[in-house]
Amino acid sequence: MTSGPVKTFKTKAVGFDQPTQLPRDAAEHERWQSANRAWWEAAPMRYDWRVELDEGVGTKAYFLEIDRRFLESAKGYSSSRRIPFDELIPFAELHDKDVLEIGVGHGTHAQLLAPHCRSFVGIDLTTTAAAMTAKRLALFSVPGSVLQMAAERLALGAASFDYIWSWGVIHHSADTRRVLEEMHRVLRPGGRCTLMVYYRSWWNYYVSGFLRSAFLALRRGIHQASVSNTDGAIARYYTPAEWRALTKDLFEVKSIRIYGMKSDIVLLPYGRLKRAVVTMLPNSLARFFTGRLRMGSFLVATMATSKRQ
Repeated sequence: MTSGPVKTFKTKAVGFDQPTQLPRDAAEHERWQSANRAWWEAAPMRYDWRVELDEGVGTKAYFLEIDRRFLESAKGYSSSRRIPFDELIPFAELHDKDVLEIGVGHGTHAQLLAPHCRSFVGIDLTTTAAAMTAKRLALFSVPGSVLQMAAERLALGAASFDYIWSWGVIHHSADTRRVLEEMHRVLRPGGRCTLMVYYRSWWNYYVSGFLRSAFLALRRGIHQASVSNTDGAIARYYTPAEWRALTKDLFEVKSIRIYGMKSDIVLLPYGRLKRAVVTMLPNSLARFFTGRLRMGSFLVATMATSKRQ
């Protein structure tokens, strides 16, 4: 997810020039996926972009601190009641379901999901994420398996899962469409999925991108200004209409909702003033701006396969 500038943000896939662009040919696809894998191996989702983690890597304290940072940020956009993200994840319905998570990061969502379902499998492109999430599940005695593999080519059987969860992942893949096709293949008839991809917001993409381009003297346009400020070698940004068009022959879109972090609203450079404004902004008001006024940067789609495939 967008996290602010760090030096690895300069390592972008060459030739990715439009917000929803797919590879032009097989060679470009391979270059993009190699850049993608290298980026995430070098910059795993530890939420330590600005404040380093003091806890020993792979310890309980380490994972708990990662969770604290991520879930504290999520309070600004997710009005959960009992379990984090329970407004999006149907925890109560998963007890007899086989669940797949695409892109496990450091395992926060894996640890939330696995105890509530019949079986849990998490996959990730990188060795770092797969290893750390597997270690987390073992450390906390949580059932489930974690595998390293590309979501564009899942080494999993057809019709193997009832539910797929993926938060902020598949828009970073070299070919998002291939991931969707694989998801459709491994979901059972009537299976559901919930995905977050980046939203091309009038505020967070266009207004913020324009200001960033102007103030940072980036002469490559709004797209490059936006991509330069987010994570991953590739980061696609979709409108709801584009997302429906991309998925219409694979899934029935049940709902599309817009979310965003508090920092999406406050167009100030990172520093003491921005932190103060973000802290003072009530979560409910932030959700009104990011969701109702569509100033956020997350597009969350809940979709289902046909009951007859």
